[in-house]
Amino acid sequence: MSLFDDDFYSTKRSRQRETAWRPKGSGTFTSFTVRRRNVALIAGVGGALAMLLLVGVVGGFRGHSAETAAAPAAVAKTETRPMNVNDSVVAATEKIKPAVVSVISSKKDDKGQETGLGIGSGVMFAKSGDKVRIVTNSHVVENGNQFEIVNFQGEHRKATLVGRDKITDLAVLEADGKDIKVLAEFGDSETLRAGEMAIAVGNPLGLGFSPTVTQGIISSPKRTIPVSLSREGTDYDWEMDVIQTDAAINQGNSGGPLVNIDGKVIGINSMKISDTGVEGLGFAIPINSVKPILESLITDHKVKRPLMGVSTQELQAFKGTDVLKLPADVKTGVIVFEVSGPAKEAGLKAQDVIVQLDDRKIDSTISLRKYLYNEKKIGDKINVVYYRGGKKLTTVVTLVEAADK
Repeated sequence: MSLFDDDFYSTKRSRQRETAWRPKGSGTFTSFTVRRRNVALIAGVGGALAMLLLVGVVGGFRGHSAETAAAPAAVAKTETRPMNVNDSVVAATEKIKPAVVSVISSKKDDKGQETGLGIGSGVMFAKSGDKVRIVTNSHVVENGNQFEIVNFQGEHRKATLVGRDKITDLAVLEADGKDIKVLAEFGDSETLRAGEMAIAVGNPLGLGFSPTVTQGIISSPKRTIPVSLSREGTDYDWEMDVIQTDAAINQGNSGGPLVNIDGKVIGINSMKISDTGVEGLGFAIPINSVKPILESLITDHKVKRPLMGVSTQELQAFKGTDVLKLPADVKTGVIVFEVSGPAKEAGLKAQDVIVQLDDRKIDSTISLRKYLYNEKKIGDKINVVYYRGGKKLTTVVTLVEAADK
C-alpha cells in the first residue's frame, strides 16, 4: 500500500439482494438502483483523499525524482536502421512525459494545519495567458482544498481548482505556466481498434514524481461500466463508456494519460478491476468524451445538466409490489419515491411508476439519467408515461438546471 493514495477506482463483490416493496413512509429510499454487479465502481470508500499523512510529508518528497524510461541503446553513426516498435514506444514516451505531472491534493483545517494528503496524476493540455491547464480525475481532488502539481523534474507549482464533475470523474486545475513549453496533444479515440498499442503514463503508488510508463494494447475501444456515484460499492447508478486496456494501471495513475504509439492522448486513466485473480483490466475515459467536459469546466466551472425532480428505484428490484396495482404485462420501470421541482409541478407523486420518457422505454434509474443527461438539455419538455393506481397516465415535465451537489 502506498503512502500516497488517490483512492483508485476498484471493484467489490456484491451479494444479490431482492428488497421487499415498502410503500411511502415505511423507510428511506434514494435514487440509486439496487442491482448488484461485479464491476468497477467509482473511486473507492471515503472519496479521493484517503487522509493518510501528517504535516511535513510533502517536504520529504520535494526534489525526489527518478527517471524510469531507459534510453535506447547507442547506434554507431554510420549505422542506419528502420524504426522498430521499441523505438516508437520510446519516442511516444519522450513526447508525452514532459506534459505529465503528479497532482498533490491536501486538506488543511481552520488553523492551517495539514490533516491529510493524497496524490494522483494529471496531464497539461492547454495554456491560457500565463496559466497552464491540467486535466485529472475528480476523485483525485474532490476532498482537497489546496493543490500542487509536480513535473517530471521534481518542480512544484501551486495550483487552483477550475472545476470538477463527479459523474464523468474529470477535473481541471490551473497553475503558473511560466517556462512550460510542452503540452499534451489529444488524439482521436473514435478511431481506436482492439489490438492497437497503448501506453499508460502516471505516478503509481507514489514512486517519486517522475512518471512510470507501462505498455499494452487496447483490449476494447468501448466498454460500458456501471459505477456507483455514492462510493459505497453496492448500488450502481451510472454507466461510463470507457477504453479497456491491459497496460498496467495502478493507484496513483488516476488522471494520467493513456497515449497511442504517436504519443497522442487517447484517454484519461481512471479505474481498474481489482478483484483477486483479475489482471490486465484497466479503464480510461475516451479523450473524445473528455474534450466537451473540459470546455464546460473551463467555461462554467461545472457541467450543467437538466433536472427532472424525481428520486427513483427499479421496479424489478422489489417483491410484493401488488399494492401498486400494475397491469400484468408491466414488469419493468422505476418507482418514484420523492418528487420535487418540475416533476411535482407536473403532477407526479410518490409511488407512481415511470415506464417511458418521450419514445424511450425506461427500465432503470440509469436509463432515466442517461436519457436526461445525454439527450436532453435544460429547458426541454419531456413527455412522461407512468402508472398510478393501475391507470396509465401521461404528463409533461419542463427540465430545469440541476443544482450543484
